[in-house]
This record gives sequence, structure tokens and C-alpha cells, in this order.
Amino acid sequence: MRAEPGHYKPLSAPVGPEPVAMVPVVQLYARNVPGLVFPAGTDLLQILWCPLVHEDGRYAAHPRLHWRNSALTAASAAAGEPPPSHTVEEDYLPRPCTVSPTPAVEYPNWDLPEELSELLDERFEDMKEELGYDYYDVATTQQSKVGGYPGWAQPPDWPDCAGCGTRMEHLLSVTASEPGGGRWLPLDDRYPRQDEDATPSWRAEAEPGTLDAFGHGMALGDLGGMYFFVCRVYPDTPFTHRYDC
Repeated sequence: MRAEPGHYKPLSAPVGPEPVAMVPVVQLYARNVPGLVFPAGTDLLQILWCPLVHEDGRYAAHPRLHWRNSALTAASAAAGEPPPSHTVEEDYLPRPCTVSPTPAVEYPNWDLPEELSELLDERFEDMKEELGYDYYDVATTQQSKVGGYPGWAQPPDWPDCAGCGTRMEHLLSVTASEPGGGRWLPLDDRYPRQDEDATPSWRAEAEPGTLDAFGHGMALGDLGGMYFFVCRVYPDTPFTHRYDC
């Protein structure tokens, strides 16, 4: 629960001092994402946020990230449903959905060095003419993901750790680009079922009904995202986030 004067709904008066329940956004178990390194003694990652707008320089939901031990969490969990928020900004309220882990190899988009980008411009143009997709379409997954590169909607804004000054590692993204025009779909959601070796994931298609129900259903601005970063050098794995739209 959060009680603070700085959160509000656009076009509405600031919410008063009454608490607003945090809403769950991401829950990942170590068994589902073997490539993700969990801090010692933990096997559960949870992200929650206050589903209102906050005047912290980003004007977005305010998140909290927790590394937990699933056995201890289950043993201390309260019975029943969590309390619903009495007021929310709909753009930051996710609908219930499940995780369909699908590995993908990707490359930087905004983070591609300028010299390399200029060197490869001709290849990108040839690819666009031959396949109908540009580099942005096929290089970096724009959907919510673990690891890889942030799918920046605006120029990159990598954070440095406040404790040691090291540039922080991209942990995961929660983005509005779902299902992303039918590309980068999880294997289980592709239609018709395609052989993975024959059909690149960026060419995958799905039934319209599948796309309507796909993902968390949040807007997050104009196809923006919430990007989470951690420092694995400093004690207790501190985190921070960036929001762009």
C-alpha cells in the first residue's frame, strides 16, 4: 500500500492521504527463466507498482522490485485475494496474463554505435527492399522481455549505480508493444503453427483473436515502456528504472 500526495490520475485532483494498493505486474520463477541470474537464496522475482501517475520526473507508475525465496513467501502469504486499488489509472493496470518463455537472439537498436550503424546502412536498406522489414523490426524485440537490450522509444538513458558508479545491467522491460504487429510472438501463440527453423520469429503471425487477448493490455504512453536495471556489483543488487513513451 502507498500513501503519498504526489500520485494522481490525469485530469483529476491529487489522491488524498488514503493508501492505494500496489498491483502485481511481473512474477518470474527461476525455473521459468534459466538465463536470469537470481541473487543467492532467491528464486522468485516480483515487480509491483502503484497504478497512478507520479511526479518524479517521469510521470508514470511508481514500481518496486523484490527478489524473494518462493518457499518462504508461500509460507508467510496471507489467505485470500490481495486488496484491490480503490482508484487506478487504467494505463497502468495490467490484465491477468501468463508468461510464455521464448528465447530470441537480438541486437541493439538505439544503442548501436553510430560508426557501425553507418557502416551497415547499405545492408539495412537491402534488407528492407528484399524482406519488407527494416533493422528496427528484426533486431530488437519490442515486447516485454528479460535481458537483451531496452527497446528505447526515445534516446537511450542508461543509469549508473548510485553506490559504485557502474553502468547498470538491463534486467527486464515491461512495454506497450504487445503483440507488436504480430511479430516476436511466443512459440505457443503462433498461427498457423510454424517450424521455428523455417520461419523467423519476426515473421510469425497469429489469429486476430489471439492477438486481442495477448499480453498485459496496458498502454504505457505512446508505445513506451518501463525498463528495469540492476547492479550486480554493489551489495543487495540495487535496482532502478527508466520510463519513456
